[in-house]
Amino acid sequence: MKGRVVAGRYELSTVIGQGGMGQVWTAYDQRLDRRVAVKLLRPDRMAAATGADEMRRRFVRECRVTAQVDHPGLVTVHDAGSDDEDLYLVMQYVEGADLADHLAEHDPYPWPWAVSVAAQLCAVLAAVHAVPIVHRDLKPRNVMVKPDGTVIVLDLGVASVIDTDTTRLTHTGSPIGSPAYMAPEQAMGGAVGPYTDLYALGVLLHELLSGSVPFAGSTVLGVLHRHLYEPPLPVRRLRPEIPEPLEGLVLRLLAKDPGARPAGAQEVYEDLATLLPSRGGAAAGPLDPSRPFLRPHAPWPDRVTTPPSAAAPQQPPVPAERPDVAAAVDEVKRLLGEGSITRAVDILGGILPAAAAEHGEHSPVVRILRKQYASTLMNDGQYRRALPELRRLADHRAAEAGPADSQALQFRYDAAQCLEQLGEAAAALAEYRAVLPYYEHGLGPGTDPGRAFDIRHRIGHLLLAVGDHTAARQQLQSLLWDAERAYGPYHPLPTELRRALDHQQQFRGL
Repeated sequence: MKGRVVAGRYELSTVIGQGGMGQVWTAYDQRLDRRVAVKLLRPDRMAAATGADEMRRRFVRECRVTAQVDHPGLVTVHDAGSDDEDLYLVMQYVEGADLADHLAEHDPYPWPWAVSVAAQLCAVLAAVHAVPIVHRDLKPRNVMVKPDGTVIVLDLGVASVIDTDTTRLTHTGSPIGSPAYMAPEQAMGGAVGPYTDLYALGVLLHELLSGSVPFAGSTVLGVLHRHLYEPPLPVRRLRPEIPEPLEGLVLRLLAKDPGARPAGAQEVYEDLATLLPSRGGAAAGPLDPSRPFLRPHAPWPDRVTTPPSAAAPQQPPVPAERPDVAAAVDEVKRLLGEGSITRAVDILGGILPAAAAEHGEHSPVVRILRKQYASTLMNDGQYRRALPELRRLADHRAAEAGPADSQALQFRYDAAQCLEQLGEAAAALAEYRAVLPYYEHGLGPGTDPGRAFDIRHRIGHLLLAVGDHTAARQQLQSLLWDAERAYGPYHPLPTELRRALDHQQQFRGL
């Protein structure tokens, strides 16, 4: 495949990484005369149960969401799309060594280096979780250490592309991720969130400090079982010179219950900050991850501002023209048809205040605009911005038509999905439980129980996410019986439920 030109632009040169779902190549960008990295993925290997067209659409969407994160600790994504049978992702080429090789070359790994790596990773995770994105596969092979000591995170969003719905297993019945770094809720096939990445960070930090992952085994199942049921070995038993607060932080990150882990990456960073190397010290050598803290980059110079005396005389403000709401709606429809979701979001967000001022918050035109705005935000992966819009829509609709109104329930269901994607497992669980009775009681002869089944399915996986394995199994088992009665034993839902329950039973039987 060497010499192949992807998308008429990127000439492949050398394979630098390979896995079951694709390859990573160094490549030459013929248009901009630069070296890049190109990841090629095969949709047929990623999800056999998902059509190729759907996988391509999902891939481009996730790459667009990923591109919203602007952080120096993330590899820059230049381009994405499909070429022949492959999906391609074009990224900056990062010089340096991956963290696994870096660790192997420095044994034992200095604990200040481990703290420096973890602090930089926390800065990245805080940025991506705010979008929100969950990495799902944080491990040393997905982290690069550059020559200046800065840490770069790779493969952001790729695992989400493979399994966008956080409450589902893959078609093989196995959860997404690398077993050695997999959180208990992820191992059980439960909903994932920022707390899942924090667990992986704890595994990685334990490995840097001790030289090995906390849970190893001869089989994948054995490794995942240890994640679920065995306590990690405190690192100070292996290296007494490690500060006690650092050991305590690692143990908190590796808590089986997501609720017992730190509240977020920002909290972890603050705990690490007191252990970071002091500024002004000498870096130990090449690829020293403590260098950014010993000799941080100088701040950007202040922007030159024009002295007030030299400023041009201010002109009276020009009255803003009243926006043409109808024309804006037509433009939004055109942009959505072209796939320009981000531009559509900007237009909708801009015209809503003017439309509310002109027509009133409860007018039909504002309701339609706000509904389209919330829907577009969700399609663009901006769940944090969509959530308050959906809650406002749900409250207004319920006040007019009652809490059992189908549209009010749809808004609440969408809000629960936002909470789930944001990693607010307990809040999402409460919201799904609140709307479920309306869907169950509304089922009559000939009606489709699909929405009620979907909510029950999500509740089961969220129970796994909050650590209530017994309740989760009861929930999924009950759903299996009802789904088999409604759809028959060979429908995709009962088939998936049996796989999930068998997967959990394997752990219980060990």
